[in-house]
Amino acid sequence: MNACNIFSDKKNNASLTNNDESNVIKNLNAEIAGQPKNAALYYKRGIAYKSLKQDSLALNDFQTCTQLDSTVAKYYSAVGDILFEHKDITGSVKWFEKALSLNPDDEKAHLKMAKLFLYIEEFPKAFVEINTVLKGNVYNAEAYFLKGMCYKSMKDTNKAISSFQTAVQTDPKFVDAHLQLALIYDDKKDAIALKYFENAYKVDTNNLEPLYGQAMFWQKQQNFTEAKKVFKRMILRDRSYAKSYYNTGWMLMQEDSTEKAIRQFDIAIQNKPDYADAYYNRGICKEILEKHQEALEDYNQAISFNIDYLPYKEAQQRVSKKIKK
Repeated sequence: MNACNIFSDKKNNASLTNNDESNVIKNLNAEIAGQPKNAALYYKRGIAYKSLKQDSLALNDFQTCTQLDSTVAKYYSAVGDILFEHKDITGSVKWFEKALSLNPDDEKAHLKMAKLFLYIEEFPKAFVEINTVLKGNVYNAEAYFLKGMCYKSMKDTNKAISSFQTAVQTDPKFVDAHLQLALIYDDKKDAIALKYFENAYKVDTNNLEPLYGQAMFWQKQQNFTEAKKVFKRMILRDRSYAKSYYNTGWMLMQEDSTEKAIRQFDIAIQNKPDYADAYYNRGICKEILEKHQEALEDYNQAISFNIDYLPYKEAQQRVSKKIKK
């Protein structure tokens, strides 16, 4: 099977450039040249390719592993894992089933099967896979996380919270579990959501989405002062994060600080030139200031990025009539 026919990698899926090629892969290439039938070497290289998001190359290597040594469960599990991640759910099943036939204790395969059943909403089957893992390893944080996702999908919020909490207790660096807890409490308008957003951010300070969640918690509560503090914190961390400026501008609009709002939308657009909502809201500000031609230009620009969005079209028509008068 040619992996390149299944999906495309983010980079060139035929080969890595010299700049992208890691020393690990170079060394493995040399080893494989000397031992072309050593499945373990292909597996190591597949892992390295996967870390570089070269999934087609990784898939080819993992499939080669299964051809060279059909007795190792993790080789089949690795193939199934990539297919699953690329939404080939049906194609992934046979690989996980083969992995489990070789090693009934393969935690990764059980959890991938659980994800599959979660995806198709076969929750009892998902729980069977999850509980199989937990019987052998009560410290598997991903198993508790998936159990929480099942309960969340089943609208059993209390059990979902309990499962996600167990996941973060087992692995305090489990970002997705922190985020799920944050989202649940955010829906409840419970300020404990802020703690879980902060926990997620501390695990990976390069990811500003948890801070964005914090800021939006305050914004939705109409507490613009606190929201602006968080957005300012985000800007200090990353001056190119366009949503920080956009939301600050939106709040300034609500406070009738139109000129200040325009400056924030300007910066948002500078950092994200296709930011349709920023053009639209800047257009509203210009319209408020009776700069109708400038407003029309912004509405036209917003429409160019989202031609079917009705509010943009309505604004365009409205200001066009004002210009004709």
